[in-house]
Amino acid sequence: MTIDQILTRGVEQILPNREGLKKLMAKRKIRLYLGIDPTASRLHLGHTVLLRKLQQFADLGHEAILVFGTGTVLVGDPSQRATGRKLITQKEIKKNIATWKDQVKPIIDFNKVKIKYNGDWLTKLSLIEIIKLASNISAVQLFKREMFQRRLKLGDTVWYHETMYPLLQGYDSVVMDVDLELGGTDQIFNMLIGRELQQKINRREKFVLAGKMILGTDGQQMSKTSGNCIWLTDTAEDMYAKIMSIRDELMPDYWELFTDQTMPQGEPMAVKSQLALEITRQYHGLAQAQAAQKNFKQPDYQKKIKLKPTLIATIAEVVGSNSEARRLILAKAIDVNGQTATDLNQALKSGDNLKIGKKIFVKVV
Repeated sequence: MTIDQILTRGVEQILPNREGLKKLMAKRKIRLYLGIDPTASRLHLGHTVLLRKLQQFADLGHEAILVFGTGTVLVGDPSQRATGRKLITQKEIKKNIATWKDQVKPIIDFNKVKIKYNGDWLTKLSLIEIIKLASNISAVQLFKREMFQRRLKLGDTVWYHETMYPLLQGYDSVVMDVDLELGGTDQIFNMLIGRELQQKINRREKFVLAGKMILGTDGQQMSKTSGNCIWLTDTAEDMYAKIMSIRDELMPDYWELFTDQTMPQGEPMAVKSQLALEITRQYHGLAQAQAAQKNFKQPDYQKKIKLKPTLIATIAEVVGSNSEARRLILAKAIDVNGQTATDLNQALKSGDNLKIGKKIFVKVV
């Protein structure tokens, strides 16, 4: 990939600006990192958006570092959290990272990418060093985080250690003296704290690259708590089938974020089959991916339901009540011919295929 492609494909935002980072990369090799906290033992496809980006920088000869957040995880990232995270033990951390390297080997070349553990420096900070570090960031700046304000309005507690998280993550940038940090859009606040610390302590610029977030099999943000993940540890058959279950409108993002190819033209199911084959191949090899493709069974739409005037009335025939039908539609759990349905009064026609939740497939007649 060229510099322009790396800074564009799958990228939501670059701060303070794309042009400055591009000029720096053209002038010299940069040092960059991606951090992942070991809150679970399995990584999912969503993690690979930025793992692939990290490898792309490494392939151009830049110094790429993958940081396992063995220190930051002790505090717990409050980003996008409705409640505080449960504190984790050292035993759980060790167990969680035990197989991470093996899980990402298909897409990360560890001859080019270094692994570091931020617990190596964060857990050794003295009280004096923590106070000195904290003196660079105002308390108001930390407490004004939108997620904290939202939780306070709901009557939830914001624990003091949670407010320390951006400071500790930001210190990673200072210790490793990086030029660039990669993260999701939910990490922009934390990454900008790191930029401010790098400017104040090391007296130089740090860029921030926010990658696009990906939606899971149910159309919601992919996360382990949502149960909508495509896991890197999934068998070839499960991985292929899960990708085949995504909504048609998600395919452009999946092609962009999980492959180096351009999305082909064609009938949606055929294009999705190519996508599932390509992604499964990356993690299980071509032979297993082709076997998964051969053994995959399309959803059976042979069960029929009589056409009603509106979508909600038709769905109610299946689920038993208008209230449950309304809930499913508003939760975006209904697909009509592969497209998410959101209009309660959408008109249907004979021959339409409906997917209700994850397991009910019916044809309108």
